[in-house]
Amino acid sequence: MLFVYLSNITRTTGSAVQKRAHNRKHMSRVSILEGCKLELNINSDKAQMMKQYIYGIIILFGIHVAQGHPKLKMIDLTHTLSPSTVYWPGNPLYNFTTLLRGIIQPYGFWYESNFFGTPEHGGTHLDAPSHFALGGWRLHQIPMDKLAGPGVVINVKDKVINDSDYMVNVDDLKSWESKYGRIPNGAVILMNSGWSMRYPNKTLVFGSSTPNDTSSFHFPGFHTDAVSWLVRHRSVNMIGVDTPSTDYGQSKNFTTHQIMAKNSVPGLENVANLDMIPEDGSAWVYAAVIKVFDGSGGPARVFATVEARSSESSKLEL
Repeated sequence: MLFVYLSNITRTTGSAVQKRAHNRKHMSRVSILEGCKLELNINSDKAQMMKQYIYGIIILFGIHVAQGHPKLKMIDLTHTLSPSTVYWPGNPLYNFTTLLRGIIQPYGFWYESNFFGTPEHGGTHLDAPSHFALGGWRLHQIPMDKLAGPGVVINVKDKVINDSDYMVNVDDLKSWESKYGRIPNGAVILMNSGWSMRYPNKTLVFGSSTPNDTSSFHFPGFHTDAVSWLVRHRSVNMIGVDTPSTDYGQSKNFTTHQIMAKNSVPGLENVANLDMIPEDGSAWVYAAVIKVFDGSGGPARVFATVEARSSESSKLEL
């Protein structure tokens, strides 16, 4: 019936508008939510149909609102950049210097300014393809639409308990699909090994009592077969881990990095709080990386949005 009213309205725009201007005393007001007023001329049959149509729309809208409307919950997936930030051995450490903090006299206002310096690859950060591929995108060249996507969380926490060198494999990916369906296009694939709980303890993060010796590292990552399967058979925007590297700790040639870089897939490392987002791809994951000219990587504010339902219903007045 609503579509019938709509078709009648579209055929009678002129006269209804004119009559509405001349018959103010016969006007009825409909309050839509808060403060939105719509005046209807009820002096003619056509206007009456318009009124009924609008009432129908309002009622349907009211039912939808009463059921709750979607709201986005923001979830931080980033370790704070600080003096305790974990870097790969051989990199300089984080440098934060206060330039000025104080009251500016004689004007009496507060002013604060600082300097910070950091290697590209440390803490929660993004690897640009140029990190491991000649001619690959540098940081400022990565298209924006590659820096976000549905978060597909591969939970391997149980598997790493007795195997700190565990690598996410094709079976893990297919197991996710058997539970949640095909990996969506543009996905951000994230390994959740529970490793972020160890951060920023270097001994625990690198899985070694000698965290300056890369040959002693033991932590989970992605198997090259899994990454190859993803780039060949699925469309993914990024691949990330909650450990220091997308390659597992004992890797010597970083093949996973190489495959990702050659296929223009940025990597995320040291991602935090993955237990706080759903595993099923319903969260949207973003990597707000610093746009550094010619950079091979950089610190990123990685976060997710999750749809929540409002428990409050909006009031509707008729």
